[in-house]
Amino acid sequence: MSFKHSELFERHPKLESCKDQLEKALEILKDCYTKSGKLLVMGNGGSSADAEHLCGELTKGFLLKRPLSESDKKKFSSIDPSIADKLQMGLPALSLGVAHSGNSAFLNDVDPMLVYGQQIWVQGNTNDVVMGISTSGNSKNVIEGYKVAKAKGLKTIGLTGAKDSLSNEWCDVVIQVPEEETFKAQELHLPVYHALCIELEFHFFQS
Repeated sequence: MSFKHSELFERHPKLESCKDQLEKALEILKDCYTKSGKLLVMGNGGSSADAEHLCGELTKGFLLKRPLSESDKKKFSSIDPSIADKLQMGLPALSLGVAHSGNSAFLNDVDPMLVYGQQIWVQGNTNDVVMGISTSGNSKNVIEGYKVAKAKGLKTIGLTGAKDSLSNEWCDVVIQVPEEETFKAQELHLPVYHALCIELEFHFFQS
């Protein structure tokens, strides 16, 4: 049973309404990381902070220690073995809202609505996944990002509120948490992406 490690549905029963969406999103992310892809995450305001939070949980230990493999540790044997004991395994993830210099230049010089699309075009590679976090599901720069992702052949995941939105037109799966008011939807986004991170961690790093 998926989401057993996070106990997501036991702790947040109302999220049962998007169980199928969550299962599909988890499988897309497992496939991405199995094939050495990475996750590119975008959002605005509080959702941009959520994007950064999500990426932080993926790129270092969350509930598990994630030590380096013995073969990786050997790479430090002639450099500094103590480093290898402190580094952790991670799942590559980039929060697109924190590239301040490049983003501000593109916002000013080209088109603010394509600020995420530009990064996806440059950073996105085969097997990568693009995730957008938007309580309305209609944030224009997020939607434009999905369009660029589709042009590059990348899978897309949306995390939104309960209402159908433009994200439904452009994403392979949309996790629609059962709240419409912005802050209430955001309160459910946190356990959703925490659960995805936990399940991915146990899948890839449980010894």
